[in-house]
Amino acid sequence: MNEQVREACERQIGYRFGNCFWLRKALTHSSSKSTNHLSNERLEFLGDAVLGMVISEHLFTKLKSYTEGELTKIKSSVVSRATLSARSKAIGLDSFISVGKGMLEGEEMPVSVMANALEAVIGAIFLDGGIEPAREFVLRLLSDEIEESIEGQDLSNYKSLLQQYAQREFCVTPTYKVIGDTGPDHEKSFLVVTLIGGLRYESAWGRSKKEAEQRAAELTYFSLVHNANGMATPTEQP
Repeated sequence: MNEQVREACERQIGYRFGNCFWLRKALTHSSSKSTNHLSNERLEFLGDAVLGMVISEHLFTKLKSYTEGELTKIKSSVVSRATLSARSKAIGLDSFISVGKGMLEGEEMPVSVMANALEAVIGAIFLDGGIEPAREFVLRLLSDEIEESIEGQDLSNYKSLLQQYAQREFCVTPTYKVIGDTGPDHEKSFLVVTLIGGLRYESAWGRSKKEAEQRAAELTYFSLVHNANGMATPTEQP
């Protein structure tokens, strides 16, 4: 990798390496035979771990009300092969990756190769500059994907949406109370009511307490947001 190519690549990445060996290694696929048998496989392994840690820490800090399962879904979307490959291509990394002639044959570079190279670059930045440059690179590169994944998760999680709304508008956190159930023990349904600031709002049935809470939260959320006065009318004290 000559100086001109290196500088062009670093401009695309947005990071200047102190030791260009790490960049060259990160962009060398194992199928390439032209660079003294360099391979980015070990850097990919390291970069995958750094990427996972950075995204996990960011989501843990940013989304304080989310459950482990919700955080996992968002993270999985952000670090997926499809997402990483698309971002790799978006910053033009594919034009710098060294692969064997048989890898292309007139077709686009494989998704896995582009995604792995991006992870290897993350590992290379970590080794060259430490965790802070690696964190800055990851969050800058994937900021849109993070927000889109959070939004997608929120759209299916009305408890999270309602909590954000209630905290913003009323400075309180909604709670939920089981007010009824029906059916045998092995097949019960539950009636749950939403409580905000000590007042009852909408209630709903569900085949589990969690499902009933989601449904009650959904009804309350839309009642709050779409009511002409901007507020749903509480029914009564719990």
